[in-house]
Amino acid sequence: MFHIDRTGLEIGPLEVFGLTINPIFHWYGLIIVSGVLAAAMLVAWLAKRDDKDPEHVWNGLIWVVILAVIGARLWHVLFPSVNAAHDTEWYLTHPFDLESGPLVIWSGGLGVFGGVIGGALGLFIYARKNRLNVVQWMDIAAVSLPLGQAIGRWGNFVNQELYGKPTDLPWGLKLDNPPSGYTAADRFHPIFFYESVWNLVNLGILLFLWLRYRDRLKPGDFVLIYLVLYPFTRFVLEFLRFEPTMIGFVNVSRVFAIGVAALAAALLAYRYRHELLQRFQSGPVEEPAEPQEQTQEQTS
Repeated sequence: MFHIDRTGLEIGPLEVFGLTINPIFHWYGLIIVSGVLAAAMLVAWLAKRDDKDPEHVWNGLIWVVILAVIGARLWHVLFPSVNAAHDTEWYLTHPFDLESGPLVIWSGGLGVFGGVIGGALGLFIYARKNRLNVVQWMDIAAVSLPLGQAIGRWGNFVNQELYGKPTDLPWGLKLDNPPSGYTAADRFHPIFFYESVWNLVNLGILLFLWLRYRDRLKPGDFVLIYLVLYPFTRFVLEFLRFEPTMIGFVNVSRVFAIGVAALAAALLAYRYRHELLQRFQSGPVEEPAEPQEQTQEQTS
């Protein structure tokens, strides 16, 4: 069975001001940081191509990251998966628990939807504070975000998280600690891998549109396109998840995802309603008739 030690880098022991420290950097954190940096570099590159100062990317990154982490943790606290160590009631009644309470983010439990919402709020605050065009920067971030998500999902592979239902497919994952009722020989859908690949496809679509058609699109369109692509991705993959987030009989992530995707698609259609109506009303375009050759009578 393929196994990766969750410890990524161990440095030390080091002597700092008379204290001996032994820093340990886990693979999960290193992968998440790599995803954030890759997405930020793409944002900086796109910003420079759009005649914007790329230094704003690095200056505003701290706002985006901090609020993204807060949002991701808050989403998990409010909507934990069915196999999470604690439910929402426990988190709310143990706010200062130092082992696995809501403030102890390193104990595990982050929600992507909350991270996206929090990161968007961080970008909004920084852009308004520095008098930047919020919508234009949101568009650039929306194009780049799938890259960070595609990389970050591999942190779930290291932690053996985000696996799906049992499968007989050859690429199914074996788990060190399979769910109750299953054995180490059973295989499960690698949902993290599916989402990573799908995010790369989304990235390709958004980059293609940005590089070829951004002059024809309206401000905010890339945000809306992202809000169609990624939520639709999650909606489909939720059918394969082994441990969905449930409230009663309702899959929270699935309902939220399809709701956001439908709303974003409706807004896109509304923004281009005149163009769509003109296309439907004009009907098929007829090819112009070729001019007939004129013949002249010969005179003798």
